[in-house]
Amino acid sequence: MNRKSPISAKNNTKAKLAILIGVFCLLYIIFSFRPLGEELHLTPDWTIAIDREGAAPDTGGNLVPFKLGQAIGYFSDDGKMARCIPYSFNAAISPNYYAVYNADNSRTQVRTPDGNIAVTLDAPGFPYFSEDRIFIFFPNGSSVARFDASGEKRWAYEDYSPITAFSSSAGGSVIGFADGQLVSILADGRIDQQYYPGGSELSAIYGAAISDDGSLIACISGLRTQRFVVSKRTSGEHPKVIFHEYLPEDSNTLRMIRFNADAGMVFYNYKGGLGVADLKEARSAHIPLPGTVVQIEESREFGLMFVLSRDKGEYTVTVLEPFDQVLSTTSFKADNSFLLVQGEHVFIGRDNKISRLTISRR
Repeated sequence: MNRKSPISAKNNTKAKLAILIGVFCLLYIIFSFRPLGEELHLTPDWTIAIDREGAAPDTGGNLVPFKLGQAIGYFSDDGKMARCIPYSFNAAISPNYYAVYNADNSRTQVRTPDGNIAVTLDAPGFPYFSEDRIFIFFPNGSSVARFDASGEKRWAYEDYSPITAFSSSAGGSVIGFADGQLVSILADGRIDQQYYPGGSELSAIYGAAISDDGSLIACISGLRTQRFVVSKRTSGEHPKVIFHEYLPEDSNTLRMIRFNADAGMVFYNYKGGLGVADLKEARSAHIPLPGTVVQIEESREFGLMFVLSRDKGEYTVTVLEPFDQVLSTTSFKADNSFLLVQGEHVFIGRDNKISRLTISRR
């Protein structure tokens, strides 16, 4: 009978074991492989100086509005100044309209980016534009009205208490008052939500925002202790509070609040940082930032938030990835600045200059 020697059997066992180990290592490499993460890059494209002496010829195309120091105007996304208008008291601007006005403003000439008069509003007060929406805040400080492009009043709301916060979107408008009342109004003028968030010893609204579809409103409410509240439209008489938290420290200054595009997250500033509420996961985070947040912009294409904050004479741009990861920061000295995000481009104004950067991952 032909028998295998002990040495031959041992070698076969080792060979099988080596094959098994090799297969295991190959499977481990295949299933544990993950592509390396792409890094965020902001590539400078151009820098232009704003012309405070007057208007340059209209460049056409996509015009981007700016407000920088004592000047407003428009520039093209390829780096050409289209219009620059100095002002002495104040001005309002959006992609669709602009207006310059004085402290005793009794009528407002609403102009399009090319400088032509779109409509004249024979109403005293101060204009405010949100995209193509036209508002006038009346001199009594407690009433506001929306006008259409022909100058007709679409709706007006008045209260006995001064207005302390306001925000508008395609879905409607929200008004906050010094007595702690919060009112949201649909685009057609119907009152949607109206309530007092409460929860603090002293009542007042120090900031408000409304989601793009108008179904959610957020606010900073009260003093001693101050809190952040998000409410949702319901079919009943009263809105439903879906998120709230108390702030680490009170402040009686106006706060910046901003929903992201799908209203899944909302950002707000508090003394010493930025609050982030993830409404889908019912969680929140607090990100320390220098100074006071002055602008919050979203890049939907890259899923990023850009935050501009100011601490005395220094501005800081912070880039966030959902929901609370800080990707990068950069600071610069300036007397005035602005931040705007459109598609893959970031525009940063600094005193008398405007720069464009392109966002990419590679």
